[in-house]
Amino acid sequence: MLEKLGEALRKTTNKIANAIFLDKKVVEEIIKELQRSLISADVNVFLVKEITEKLKVKAYDERVKGVEKKEELIKYLNDTILEIIGGEKKEIVLNEKKQTIILLLGLYGAGKTTTASKLGLYYAKRGKKVALLGLDVHRPAASDQLEQLAKQNNLACFIDKKGKNALKVWKKYKDEIGKYDLLVIDTAGRHSLDKELVTEIKELNEKIKPDYKILVLQADIGQAAKKQASEFQEALKINGVIITRMDSTAKAGGALTACHETKAPVFFIGTGEKANEIESFNPKSFVSRILGMGDLEGLLEKVQNAMSRETGEKLKKNLEDGNFNLRDFQEQIKSMGSIGSFDKILDMIPGINKEKIPEGMLGNQENKMKKWSHIIDSMTPEEVNNPEIIEKQTTRLGRIAKGSGTTTSEIRQLLKQYNLLKEFTKGGMSESDLGAGGFSQKQMMKLAKKFGKKMRR
Repeated sequence: MLEKLGEALRKTTNKIANAIFLDKKVVEEIIKELQRSLISADVNVFLVKEITEKLKVKAYDERVKGVEKKEELIKYLNDTILEIIGGEKKEIVLNEKKQTIILLLGLYGAGKTTTASKLGLYYAKRGKKVALLGLDVHRPAASDQLEQLAKQNNLACFIDKKGKNALKVWKKYKDEIGKYDLLVIDTAGRHSLDKELVTEIKELNEKIKPDYKILVLQADIGQAAKKQASEFQEALKINGVIITRMDSTAKAGGALTACHETKAPVFFIGTGEKANEIESFNPKSFVSRILGMGDLEGLLEKVQNAMSRETGEKLKKNLEDGNFNLRDFQEQIKSMGSIGSFDKILDMIPGINKEKIPEGMLGNQENKMKKWSHIIDSMTPEEVNNPEIIEKQTTRLGRIAKGSGTTTSEIRQLLKQYNLLKEFTKGGMSESDLGAGGFSQKQMMKLAKKFGKKMRR
């Protein structure tokens, strides 16, 4: 995610911090490198010029010298990057007294349908009653895709596969969908924002009166994002943006800065293909992450997305009652797997230098967790609930190893980790502390930092 930009900003910051003297030659080198990096990340050329010219003025200001000047330049650089990607975090506020309606807009290929299901799941896991409505009556596969995604994520879905008029589909289901807390509407796209599309969306907007009109943009369109965002803003007065495919490109600067220039806040970013790979966008955390300083807040959100509230509450009760067994441990493994790869998780833990982690270790850790799940599936209910009986009988160890295609040493390693986790989760938790998997936020932070230290060793 903006890996090149993050690397360049880190190098620029280090150059400023380590320079003995900030003479003209050093400043010019820093400016040129920063310009190349920002342009390669698809940040608008005029914006790049503005940023670097201001940095140059500050660098040549004789009123501030030495360490203070270095600190001022580094702070300016960080503050500027933060400002151009959105500044303060902006959030979608759901109405607690009546239904909230989100209308998704965008061109072909932006990922509106997938984003509709991701948004639905995101809020469903936060206790909201969510429905999806398909109003893309032009793309033949749109209704089928939305229906399939809704089924996969246990979301209510309303579509009319024979419908040819979006407004008529809305009227058909209007009363039925009124009982949901949140309604996410998927609309039609085009190759460009033509008059036909504008007319259709304006008509829907007038009749539906959505609380939010959100433009879905793909990160890899680069600087074309500014034109697209501006056109939608002018034609339909959008409330904000969701940027998809942030995992597939290092050149997302165009999409992020375009949104800021058109005064449309970024509410969410899509970070992968999985249903729960969507994050609320926090510019401060994002800058922290691309600068290699981690993002624990984002990690906690990913953890919350990984498990349904019902499963989390059940696990919390088991923890409180002292009934945490291997099946609960397996749920933790599965939720870790759905957060994303260890590579992604480490990016969000402060103080971790992935370059110092031995090659192949992250992949080995992921394979190990998959094996643990197979081992648990090969146990009897008695062994799952009372794992202490396994090590006492070698026949049990041998049977489980054979059934799971693993070794007895791998089973012992699983039991050791289970006992450590069981010990770690002892102690009461209030309802407000509940996170995914039954962990409190403090526990998750401790666990994340412990995990990071283990990876470094």
